Amino acid sequence: MEKQQPFAEAMSELEEIVRKLELGDVPLEEAIDLYKKGMELSHYCHQKLSNAENQLISIVNDQGEKQPFEPANGED
Repeated sequence: MEKQQPFAEAMSELEEIVRKLELGDVPLEEAIDLYKKGMELSHYCHQKLSNAENQLISIVNDQGEKQPFEPANGED
């Protein structure tokens, strides 16, 4: 897997691997290789989502500094 693979491309590839494995008509050796590749893609996608989440949950305060976003929990 390329390190700079776009998220959507990695997810599509992962979905295809899952589909193939669910069908169950691949030889054992290929199934093992597909499983390993799927785990790599899953880890990659999880990292990308975590990075995106971290970017989304920080805000910039009045001094222009980033700080964690803390919802008001209904307080005004």
